[in-house]
Amino acid sequence: MPVTGILGKKIGMTQLFDDRGDVHPVTVLKAGPCVITQLKTLAKDGYDAAQIGYVDFIKASKVNKAMTGHFAKSNVPPVRMIKEVPVEVAKEGDHAAVKAGDRVMVDIFNDDKFVDVIGTSKGRGFAGVVRRHGFAGGPKAHGHMFQVQGSIGASSFPSRVFPGQRMPGHMGHAQITVRNLRIRGIDLEDNLIMVEGAVPGPRDGYVLISKAKAPPRERRGFAGTETKDALKASKKAAPSKKK
Repeated sequence: MPVTGILGKKIGMTQLFDDRGDVHPVTVLKAGPCVITQLKTLAKDGYDAAQIGYVDFIKASKVNKAMTGHFAKSNVPPVRMIKEVPVEVAKEGDHAAVKAGDRVMVDIFNDDKFVDVIGTSKGRGFAGVVRRHGFAGGPKAHGHMFQVQGSIGASSFPSRVFPGQRMPGHMGHAQITVRNLRIRGIDLEDNLIMVEGAVPGPRDGYVLISKAKAPPRERRGFAGTETKDALKASKKAAPSKKK
């Protein structure tokens, strides 16, 4: 299927052991199932994309009339969350492989090794500079205020605070993108995907999983028994010097 992404939920973290016995921390994500609620084309909308929705139970009373008509147009059930993902189009205007109402499953990552995950980080509320920016703070002795920011350098010159000054404020609850997470396992029956590393957001938080835009190159000598040493191969291929 040419859809390059899928919506999912963060289940939690665990660890897996590979064939060599090395342990890898992984995040378990429930990827889908999703359904294509709308297909956008270059001729009609100016770009190619697929609008997908995470299939989750939602009461009909929670859906307004506009979205009810939108779902009925594609003959799909009401979904809780909607996102747009790019589609891989072989030819300009060719969408024969995908249409509205199709289901998107985790098997779209069968041929991939890395994914990009977009999530919303945990909200921390209003935080000071020590927690928000990692400031050292002031003296911790009696009579001092440890977590106060102190002077911000505004005197007769420049008589103002420069933009971008690190100060207390809202912390967290921001969109975070983590790129090139290695896929450690896929469960097609339960629509689960295990990626190595941490994923932003709380447990049961929604995430967008997509194919890696710029996957890293495999390190030489770390791809298994089939890896060839380029230096040794070049020496064998070079003509021998006769004395």
